[in-house]
Amino acid sequence: CGGLCPGLNNCIREVTRTLSKMYGTKGKVYGIRGGFAGFYSASLPPIVLTEETVEDIHHKGGTFLASSRGGFDLEKIITFLEEKDIKQLYVIGGDGTHRGAFNIHEECMARNMNVAVAGIPKTIDNDIDHIDRTFGFQSAVEAAQKAIRAAKVEATCNLPNGIGIVKLMGRSAGFIAAHASLGSGDVDLCLIPEVPIQLEGEYGVLPHLFERVNQKGFAVVVVAEGAGEEILGESTETDASGNKKLP
Repeated sequence: CGGLCPGLNNCIREVTRTLSKMYGTKGKVYGIRGGFAGFYSASLPPIVLTEETVEDIHHKGGTFLASSRGGFDLEKIITFLEEKDIKQLYVIGGDGTHRGAFNIHEECMARNMNVAVAGIPKTIDNDIDHIDRTFGFQSAVEAAQKAIRAAKVEATCNLPNGIGIVKLMGRSAGFIAAHASLGSGDVDLCLIPEVPIQLEGEYGVLPHLFERVNQKGFAVVVVAEGAGEEILGESTETDASGNKKLP
């Protein structure tokens, strides 16, 4: 469920292959299409996953099963699990998806259903404790380099005093922005959610940019999408997954 992330097809492939090869699953492995709505949507029937079905999907981008936000209907999902006699449910997604997975687990427990619910964290933001990196993070940092290089070209070619600005993923964590900036070597200012932005003063971003432009004639700025809420204000709206919208 949720947005796309590099590595999704690898997860689908390896879960399928592990269930078949290592655990010798005798029953069917279903792939739910299009997020939570795929549990009950007539236009998105589930796919039976086999080793042959997933053999080459790790060479393709996006996700073999497609994805979406929202669509969570607990009663319909439980009905699917009961009708198909599902014993294990693997959910790949972010915080909103995992809230849904937890609700499924709680309902299964309440109904005394023998269903194990396993969550696979999908976040290129690398904002999960206890692990070195989340899948897709390195690919995101690498992809960001092209945007930063393009921003530098724009800044240097637009005279006088060009400033190139790149906004990168990072709702509540600035790992992509920070790593991309460090890896690039072309970034003059990096703004991340963890560090409040000061516009003026000794540590102000505006005097710093003014100095860099005076020195070089241009500047490159990288901004994580969640940076600056202390200036812009926090949104009270949420998206279809239950995540707070950015201002």
